Amino acid sequence: MRVLIIKNVFTEGPGTIADYLHAEKIPFTLSDLSIGDVVPDLGSFTHLIIMGGPMAVYEMHRYPYLINEEQLINAAIKANKHVLGVCLGAQMVAHALGARVYAGGQKEIGWYEIALTPDGMKDPLMYSLAMAGKSAAQVFQWHGDTFDLPAGAVPLASSDLYPNQAFRYSDRVYALQFHIEVTPKIVSDWLKDEKGIDLNSVNAESSSLYEPYRMRAMSFYRQFFRL
Repeated sequence: MRVLIIKNVFTEGPGTIADYLHAEKIPFTLSDLSIGDVVPDLGSFTHLIIMGGPMAVYEMHRYPYLINEEQLINAAIKANKHVLGVCLGAQMVAHALGARVYAGGQKEIGWYEIALTPDGMKDPLMYSLAMAGKSAAQVFQWHGDTFDLPAGAVPLASSDLYPNQAFRYSDRVYALQFHIEVTPKIVSDWLKDEKGIDLNSVNAESSSLYEPYRMRAMSFYRQFFRL
């Protein structure tokens, strides 16, 4: 097993995903396409993870490396690799599968509750994120774009503002609109200059929610990297 993690911007790294891989001694390569890193050969990895970023799928004319990223995602899916897209990464996976990605009505920034669909409750990875006794998960969001569900994909979670919060395609491709990888420090660093946000309130939520959130994320990782 070898993991390739794609970054789209310096500030959005793998967070607790890297923590898990280090702890389990799973080798991984980190490529930041925004600074011109070369994408490794398709045969050199078994799992592909695409992280987030402030740019949009429909801004490929401004960020041409996203074109190469889409091609990589397409090739990985066709080669039956395990793929996980997070936030922008989820939107890129949706786009690569032929779905529309577009600006939403308003931003979701902060800790939000999402509802797991019946298929989400049956999916072992998605179910691992659910709060005890509830068909819901509390997750960290920072996005204003959304996507339509790709043809053939299984919807796993939704929110009041955005019906497509997570999906599975085949049994190896997962897309999460929210950030599973964050720590309290990551959240605070991201939002310190964000206008209209009560950072003290968000930081307090992060502190109270983080430990169970981290444990649920680790359960998700265990199952994803065991696929």
